[in-house]
Amino acid sequence: MDAHFILFVADQAAATAFYTHVLARAPRLDVPGMTEYQLAGEAVLGLMPEAGIRRLLPDLPDPASVRSAPRGELYLLVDDPEAHLLRLVAAGGRHLDDVAPRDWGHRAGYGLDLDGHLVVFAAPT
Repeated sequence: MDAHFILFVADQAAATAFYTHVLARAPRLDVPGMTEYQLAGEAVLGLMPEAGIRRLLPDLPDPASVRSAPRGELYLLVDDPEAHLLRLVAAGGRHLDDVAPRDWGHRAGYGLDLDGHLVVFAAPT
């Protein structure tokens, strides 16, 4: 089973520049309405403009109206969580918590992307 994780973003171009810098890779797809990054295995991270999802959710709250609160967590296992967290901040993201040992057996650091999504970079301890 392939897995695609799609984040709703205010500005697709800004989010693409952000994740290209943070992930240190180019998107595999970048067209109006969707940007995709190949992650580990068959996992894909997608970036969709909020305006595009509004059409599919006419009876639900506008995603832009809750942008100030984290609406999910992108938990990425990487070789160097510290370097990824530094790139997140350098790209305009917000640092929340340093990379540190966690109870579940990972070293993990926390930040927020440009749209307020929680982004975690982790590695096994």
